[in-house]
Amino acid sequence: MNTSTIKNIIFDYGNVIFRIDFKRTQHSFTELGIENVERFFAHTGHDPLFDEFEQGLITSDEFRDGIRRITEHPALTNEQIDNAWNTLLIGVPDGTHDVLLKAKKNYRTFLLSNNNEIHYKWIMEYLKNEFNLPSNEVFFEKDYYSHLMKMRKPNADIFQFVLDAHGLKPEETLFIDDSPQHLKTAADLGLQTHLLTADETLEGFLYGAGIL
Repeated sequence: MNTSTIKNIIFDYGNVIFRIDFKRTQHSFTELGIENVERFFAHTGHDPLFDEFEQGLITSDEFRDGIRRITEHPALTNEQIDNAWNTLLIGVPDGTHDVLLKAKKNYRTFLLSNNNEIHYKWIMEYLKNEFNLPSNEVFFEKDYYSHLMKMRKPNADIFQFVLDAHGLKPEETLFIDDSPQHLKTAADLGLQTHLLTADETLEGFLYGAGIL
C-alpha cells in the first residue's frame, strides 16, 4: 500500500464500520429448531437465496418464503425470520463515526455495502434511534448498497460502477473490507486494498497506517 497516493477511500460496512456476527444468526436459526444452519448460511458461503436478496432480485417476502423452503420449516412466521436474520446486527463502535468524519475531510470517501432490504431497514432505524441520523449519508460523498444497485461484491461490475460514477482512479483509491474475496476483485481492478481483521479497528488501522 502506498498511502502517499491515496485520494479516495471506499469503506465496506459490516465489520469495518458496523459490527456484525454471523454466528449470532446461526444460533438464532438453531433456536428455532433448524438443524445444520451452516450448510445454507455462513460467512464463507451460503445458499444462492442470500445473494439474490443482497442484489435486490427478490423481495423481503420472497426471501422469507425462501428461508421456509431451505430450512424445511414452513410454519416460521415473518417475525421469527426477521428477528433471527437481524440478530447478526450489533452496532457501530464508539468513535467510529468521528473517524469517518475526519476521513471525509481529508479524502473523497464512499460506502460500498452488501446489504438487503430487511437489514437496511433495521440499520436505518438504529441510526435514527442511537445517533439521531436519518442515514449514513453524512459520512460519505455517496453511500452505496447492493440491494439498491442490483449488484453485489465480489463482482467486478459494482466496483467499476463506483469508480466510473465518480471519476476515481483505481491506483488512488483504497478499499477497506473484511472479506478476502471482495478485496481480490478490487485489487484485480487496480485498487489499493486492506483486509480489516477481527483484531483490528478501523480507527487503529487508519491512524497506524498514517492515513489519518
